[in-house]
Amino acid sequence: MDAFHYLLNGFATALQWQNIIFAFVGVLIGTVVGVLPGIGPISGVALLIPVTASLTGGLPPEEAATSAIILLAGVYYGAMYGGSTTSILLNTPGESSSVVTVLDGYPMAKQGRAGVALAIAAIGSFVAGIVSLVGLVFLAEPLSNVALKLSPADEFSLMILGLCALSGLAGKSVTKALIMTVFGLLLATIGMDNVSGVARFTFDMPELYSGLEFLTIAVGVFALGEVFKTILERDANEGEIAKISRILPTKEDLKESAGPIIRGSLVGFFKGIVPGSGATLASFLAYLLEKKISKNPEKFGKGAIAGVAAPESANNAASGGAMIPLLTLGIPGTGTTAVLMGALIMYNVQPGPLLFDEHPTIAWGLIASMFIGNLMLLILNMPLVKVFAKLIETPPKYLIPMIVAISIFGVYAVRVSVFDLVLLLICGVVGYFLAKNDFPMAPLVLGLVLGPMIENNLRRALTTSNGDFSIFIEKPVSLVFLIIAVLWISVPLIMKMRGKKVVVNVEG
Repeated sequence: MDAFHYLLNGFATALQWQNIIFAFVGVLIGTVVGVLPGIGPISGVALLIPVTASLTGGLPPEEAATSAIILLAGVYYGAMYGGSTTSILLNTPGESSSVVTVLDGYPMAKQGRAGVALAIAAIGSFVAGIVSLVGLVFLAEPLSNVALKLSPADEFSLMILGLCALSGLAGKSVTKALIMTVFGLLLATIGMDNVSGVARFTFDMPELYSGLEFLTIAVGVFALGEVFKTILERDANEGEIAKISRILPTKEDLKESAGPIIRGSLVGFFKGIVPGSGATLASFLAYLLEKKISKNPEKFGKGAIAGVAAPESANNAASGGAMIPLLTLGIPGTGTTAVLMGALIMYNVQPGPLLFDEHPTIAWGLIASMFIGNLMLLILNMPLVKVFAKLIETPPKYLIPMIVAISIFGVYAVRVSVFDLVLLLICGVVGYFLAKNDFPMAPLVLGLVLGPMIENNLRRALTTSNGDFSIFIEKPVSLVFLIIAVLWISVPLIMKMRGKKVVVNVEG
């Protein structure tokens, strides 16, 4: 019953007028981010971190952190909702986890059932959101209590597992993903060493003594990188948008999609808990499961309503499930949760086992706000489907200057440093060239966020063992984590060597 009591306190926080506004603004912007092809949840969240810092400037630190994370989480799961709109109407996924929705969503739209497909996607996403949040409520406290018992060696190995999980399943090449992970870890070492006070990789530049600003890197590689891609590759929409007529689904539609929605929600939630698997893989698995158990598998790919309901439910449940390792273990399992973690650290809030003890208002306020946000999304998406569909037609010439302006003003406002603006531009160019050559960005951000914590736990563990590295193998929990980490990287490589195709893109 403790969880229920904490949740009630969370609702008391989430229902404060400013937090209701922040939740609404978050889910609204998130839906828009999902609808506009090319922006995606990571870029959206990274772009809005400096905006939330300005909006919450006058609030006490704890309230500011709560309101900011409520808005940013709203953008995250709102983008998961919005991604289905372009998939169904334009045959173009709004973000990677909506790729599967294209298979049956667009054929439904061509049959004149675009409104029904969008409504089922919205209902499925709402149910999935509630399922994942119920799981979050019941698992958060027990998991954080278990995590509190971990030694520094265990924590170090758990974070290595988190890095390997995301690297092992990110992008088309495990090698490229690992290169990006190491690059992120190297960037994290720049600055003054907390223990010895020695300056590392600063090249006598005072701006580097405090390390690289996480926000500058995230906004640069994701938001500006996307801008350069749009400008240089003329990455605009050329497809024809399907017309929307009837929006409300029939009883038959609801009956057909009820099972897929529940199954998709459960698949997505449990997949989301596993770091590195992300919403994309969850939606693929949910789709394959429905096709496997369907009495009419031949309908899939030709406009089967289950082919929209299952993947859309799965990708939203996965985004809720991904919050569990982030909040309880301090391990972000996806690129977006890595950016969310960076935002929390900016507000001096450390995600992990102590979060629920030290900052219960933030933890439970966020969980409660996700219930409210999901309800807002359902109310928003059903009647405003046609309005969001219009947003798809926004020309890049209006969108690009807006993204550039938010990026520059936002990054400058954090430290009021021209150096950060130069770094932002460099990160944008580097981000564009890396993405163009299939180097995934999520592992880089994860390495940057987890780097200082990995180093800290490594040092603490070696201090207790007098510099003996065998402590990581002698501790059974640490050994288990390290074995799983090695398997996570080696199994896909072995499968590739045997000629099996292993391609999973986990940027979300």
